[in-house]
Amino acid sequence: MQLIVVTRTSGLLASIFSLSLSIPLLVGLWYGEDVSSNFALPMAVTLILGILLWFPGRRNSLRISRRDGFLIVAMFWGLLSLMGAWPLFMALNISPLEALFESASAITTTGATILTGLDALPRSVLFFRQELQWMGGMGLIVLGIAVLPMLGIGGMQLYRAEAPGPMKEEKMTPRLASTARALWLIYLSLTAACAFAYWLFGMEPFDAIAHSLSTVSTGGFSTHDDSLSWFHSSQIEGVAILFMLLASLNFGVHYYAIYRRKPLHYWEDIEARSFLILVLVIVVVVGLMLRLEGSYHTLPPSLRDASFEVVSVITSTGFATVDFSHWPDFLPVLLIFVSFIGGCGGSTAGGMKVLR
Repeated sequence: MQLIVVTRTSGLLASIFSLSLSIPLLVGLWYGEDVSSNFALPMAVTLILGILLWFPGRRNSLRISRRDGFLIVAMFWGLLSLMGAWPLFMALNISPLEALFESASAITTTGATILTGLDALPRSVLFFRQELQWMGGMGLIVLGIAVLPMLGIGGMQLYRAEAPGPMKEEKMTPRLASTARALWLIYLSLTAACAFAYWLFGMEPFDAIAHSLSTVSTGGFSTHDDSLSWFHSSQIEGVAILFMLLASLNFGVHYYAIYRRKPLHYWEDIEARSFLILVLVIVVVVGLMLRLEGSYHTLPPSLRDASFEVVSVITSTGFATVDFSHWPDFLPVLLIFVSFIGGCGGSTAGGMKVLR
């Protein structure tokens, strides 16, 4: 293990994370909130810490080994959770352990939360929670990979340690940095399109941007206690379904479909095709069961709720419009087992992955 390589790379990634704190800081200033101590101080300290870790090994030309890559990833997710917990602890009346839980849940896009009364929380804090999920969805380390080669640091071992799913050896472009930039451009484009669609169908700009961050990351945090059911809109639910599905497809498939202009690749890819067919079959089964068991008087409402809940569960997003635990027969158990499957490899979704 090359300790100097590990500390140098961790310092660089910590510095990148510190800069991300400037966004909720600006959000708080825009809405007239006092956020100087909540975000400015953690941002400054994290940036200084990152520079101190990076500076001693700045001239070192050693490459990252596979063992170093795994250690950096393991260390950094723990460090990232701690750094993310600090602003939450400063801004909210919660314990350090609760702040760490909320931060780790956001960064890992788990979506579990200990917070209530979200509608009354400062908007800077609400945005920060969503931003943590967005960074964790694609992986801040993948962003770092795009920067590492510029500083003389090889990133292939980081990529192998960080990349989700069973397709770690695949590179969509000859250079790894180009691969990372392509991934983030697709990720950013999906997020922008999702935010625009949410806004188009009635969300205010803040909610649209915030929910797009947790939709494309399949994290599931919301700015309201009632999640997406707060909006009472079938159009908004439709937007969420579409982008949860897109985020749960392998981003390599997105690359081939977009950059190489092969839209049929979505259907030609066996994992993507299997995933979409699986979702469709489960939606039909759940929708028909809800209708036949008398929970719904007509088929369209049952299919609407079935579509949203099935997609939210299988993509590990966790948005909710109804409480499916009260659904009849085996349906709640079916959804729990569906959640084990998850989305496609190389996506932001959780689970074991469809390919496995």
